Amino acid sequence: MNQVRQTKRTTIYDLAELAGTSASAVSAVLNGNWKKRRISAQLAEKIMRIAEEQGYALNMQASLLRREKSHIIGMIVPKYDNRYFGSIVETFEDMARARGLFPIITCTRRDPQLEVEAARTMLSYQVECLIATGATDPDRITEMCAAAGVRSLNLDLPGALAPSVISDNFAGARELTRRILKNSELRLGKMEPLLFIGGRGSDHNTAERIRGFREAHADLGVAVHEENILACGYAPEKAEKALDERALGGDAPKGMFVNSTISLEGVMRWIRRSGHLDDRSLVLGCFDWDPFVTLLGNGIEMVRQDVPGMLTKVFELIESGANKPVVIQVPPLIPEAQEA
Repeated sequence: MNQVRQTKRTTIYDLAELAGTSASAVSAVLNGNWKKRRISAQLAEKIMRIAEEQGYALNMQASLLRREKSHIIGMIVPKYDNRYFGSIVETFEDMARARGLFPIITCTRRDPQLEVEAARTMLSYQVECLIATGATDPDRITEMCAAAGVRSLNLDLPGALAPSVISDNFAGARELTRRILKNSELRLGKMEPLLFIGGRGSDHNTAERIRGFREAHADLGVAVHEENILACGYAPEKAEKALDERALGGDAPKGMFVNSTISLEGVMRWIRRSGHLDDRSLVLGCFDWDPFVTLLGNGIEMVRQDVPGMLTKVFELIESGANKPVVIQVPPLIPEAQEA
């Protein structure tokens, strides 16, 4: 409530005084014309930051100050290092251009500060909408966009303040786990608890996949213990290190649910060098997709997130004007079962 009252009484003259500049410079920054005025990027960022901190109603630039739409749509992504995010970027660009929009995309490396900087820069370029993909703090970005009168949506990871489109991680993980356990029974003669490796337990997607992983074990009457959950991060090196540490405590599990092809790289490296398992005694599944994984052998089961389906929902939300913070879950694509 305090912020609402403050928003109503803050003016560009207040912002100018706080920033140590002129009201016309503040107006140019909020209007997105600061480059034409030869205002430095450092000052523009300072003004935007102060305006945000003061709760200034920057939606003025969407109504009074903007004379025409920019037709620019922005997206931040956390990584470019796997096919999933690469596919999101490529599909997003195609769909945006097909609608007469100019897409701009930047990678923020799962760094909250880089996400904020990227959002500020895109707002200064007057994006009409900003898609936060896999953001560490999507609500922070939504708040920044709302202050600037710009729409925002979340993709891949949900937020509480804007519409979100994500995969149905629970259902996908439950089915993938079931398939790995069934393959274990076919290949090894019995179902044993699997090892879950990769991802961050604090993020929504990994938490939902762990829930599906546990549920599938319960469905098939297989007990799985806490030490079998290794949410060690996505980096290959972290997966490899986690497996080394796990192997010190006893025999390595012969079935694994790998939470990304990025983590799978570390898992395969560990398998090849450690000598704890041979290829014939290992059953794998991966919540991710890459066609080259079939060349690794092992009949690896995979789940492919429906990127076109997810982005279709994103653009439907944009075009409908919907702004309610709903979470839309899109079922992942699960190929026919691999030969065990």
